[in-house]
Amino acid sequence: MHKNLPFTSPPLIAAIGQYGILQEYKCGQTIIEPGQYIKMIPIILEGTVKVMRRGEDGDLFLYFIKRGDTCAVSLTCCSNARQSEVLAIAEEKATILGIPLEKHEAWTDEFAQWKEYVASTYQKRFQELLGVIDDIAFKKMDERLLKYLVVKSNQLNTLELQVTHQEIAKELGSSREVISRLLKQLEKRKLVELGRNIIYIRNGIEEFL
Repeated sequence: MHKNLPFTSPPLIAAIGQYGILQEYKCGQTIIEPGQYIKMIPIILEGTVKVMRRGEDGDLFLYFIKRGDTCAVSLTCCSNARQSEVLAIAEEKATILGIPLEKHEAWTDEFAQWKEYVASTYQKRFQELLGVIDDIAFKKMDERLLKYLVVKSNQLNTLELQVTHQEIAKELGSSREVISRLLKQLEKRKLVELGRNIIYIRNGIEEFL
């Protein structure tokens, strides 16, 4: 287990091994729901988790968390005893280590590396959220779609994305018709190949961002 943790401090690793709770999630299974009180800090050991913000028009994609990562929103909600404002879903089969709230608070004072981990998580997610805001405010939907495909492909380490046009539309705050039209345009540019509920990504597509 410790080989998948982003820590080198033996006392911290030992404490995590003693108090951490292993949890397994299937692909597509909900991990955190809006309105839920979060009592554990999730650290991803295996797999990828998708974090979204639920709104009236659908679930807006925010960011992915993968091996060694945790969710900044979970940290905030735990620390302030607030209900979750995000939806977290396993993008693939995932193994998560849950750190009890009381240990998170104690380790912030006890272990410098845990404190640094929490601080770096906040900084990383803040930058990602700024990127989401910039994308919505300044980028056209075709640019956002291309970036979405690149990020998803990189996070899952695959060039074959099993996702429907409707799912992409919901996560980008668009309509299925718009996404289907833009995907057809990407296919004409030979950046993707469209199948039934699957999108084949061209190797090196990042160059077109």
